[in-house]
Amino acid sequence: MTRRRSIQLTVAASLAAGFMPWSTRAARVGRGREFEVCLSPETVLQEVEFRAALRQAGVSRVWLAGFFYGHWPSPVKSLVRAREALAEVVNVPLGHPGDSLGARDGNFPLTPPRHWRLGVGLDGREHAGTSLHAPATEENRAALRELRRAGFSRFFLDDDFRLARGPGEIGGCFCSEHRTRFLRRTGFPEARWPELRDDARARRPTRLLREWLEFTCDELTASFRAQNRAAGGGLGIMVMYLGAEKAGIRLRDYRAVPLRVGELMFNDSAFSPLKGKTDELFSVLFHRRFVAPELAYSETTAFPADRLSARHLAAKLVISTLADVRHTVFMSGVTPFPKAHWTTLAPAMRRQADFHARLAGHRPRGPFKHYWGEASRLVGDDRPFSLFLATGIPFEVADELPHDGWTFLSDADARSAAGGRLAATATRWVCRPQPQAPPAGAETCEESLEALWALKRRLLPRLRKTPWVETAEPAVLAWYPSARAALLWNPHDARKTFAVRCGAQVREVTVQGLDAALIQDLREK
Repeated sequence: MTRRRSIQLTVAASLAAGFMPWSTRAARVGRGREFEVCLSPETVLQEVEFRAALRQAGVSRVWLAGFFYGHWPSPVKSLVRAREALAEVVNVPLGHPGDSLGARDGNFPLTPPRHWRLGVGLDGREHAGTSLHAPATEENRAALRELRRAGFSRFFLDDDFRLARGPGEIGGCFCSEHRTRFLRRTGFPEARWPELRDDARARRPTRLLREWLEFTCDELTASFRAQNRAAGGGLGIMVMYLGAEKAGIRLRDYRAVPLRVGELMFNDSAFSPLKGKTDELFSVLFHRRFVAPELAYSETTAFPADRLSARHLAAKLVISTLADVRHTVFMSGVTPFPKAHWTTLAPAMRRQADFHARLAGHRPRGPFKHYWGEASRLVGDDRPFSLFLATGIPFEVADELPHDGWTFLSDADARSAAGGRLAATATRWVCRPQPQAPPAGAETCEESLEALWALKRRLLPRLRKTPWVETAEPAVLAWYPSARAALLWNPHDARKTFAVRCGAQVREVTVQGLDAALIQDLREK
């Protein structure tokens, strides 16, 4: 799967003279929303009017492309010229197996240099990027030290800093060097190597496969920590869609650093379907389990730059509000969004910043439980049961199996529960029908609106004072009892009017297409 990598590993900074006050004001907001954008140094240097338009729209920080998997696409002196007071930097440390940058002129390097070794996938095929061999870590460390000498002080690693080629893939490099190192470290005999490959293909969470994933995660974490030391601390990481241990990303290792949550729907065909929107929301909510909101950054990507409409980009802002992601980072490869997009984005940014200011720090609560367990993180196919998020029933994110409500399980977690590897609690499991027997006591439900409406009708008598959307239309309702408010997201293109019930109280709320509405003082009267 190809991905954009929007100037992603950029050298970030509060750009140029006019940008410096922005960053200062944004820093004082504290709990507020900050909007940032990734651009090439050439765009920054050549388009003064565009910079002014960004500032007027509410962008507070610009990130510039830095060191890309062994290359300097722009010399450091150009990066320095592109800012007066540059504070952060982002780099693409390992590269991507395919064009993820959308370089229209063909001059941007898309693969690492020849002295970097290729990775080997589970299928035995070689690929560029998303594998870790010497001298990748050391050259990234040297680049970070050079950027620090140039005046940059904070840095991000793009989500090509992972060891799987794409979402759902069990990663790690299966080359002879990694095989030897793995067997030597774990003490397994050479004869077990084919067994490991079979376990990975069959997605069996055996001890052997778990040892492989620990080995892979240790390698990536060690590289991160070495680069973090070279950066002087504060290095951030972007993770791919549902990125976790199967991709070498042991999320608990990154709890104290800036983290960009994983998204995937980068064009209109991917984001338009309701399932595209709920899958994206699911991934962001999952990653927020591992990072404080102040350290949470969005991906908010279009790739290619003109394939995601301005309206859909604006809709992605609602996802960050729902998940309390404080930093929105717009990106689109090395080609910026069409300038006309900012006419739509600017008012949406102001609107979401206002909602976010009222909801920041409050956690969504509800009887439906969002859960992504160990089996999903280790061997799952990254196809979450996410459509329940649009049933109009409030939900909450569970770090561990909850003890109440209805918990929606992915196929991998359902198999784990059926095999007795998930401890039973008082929650009611809901999973898709599968060839094998479901977990004992689980409710099976097709992931379709028709099946979910039927489930909703059966559950309504048990909701009591929980607010819910009466209207038989898909809607995302996030309920924040501590704020006595709810955020209602309309995932349709057209304006809709929804009836929201809370006990005996019914509110009619009209919401523009793809927009959201804040419902305040939401309580039974």
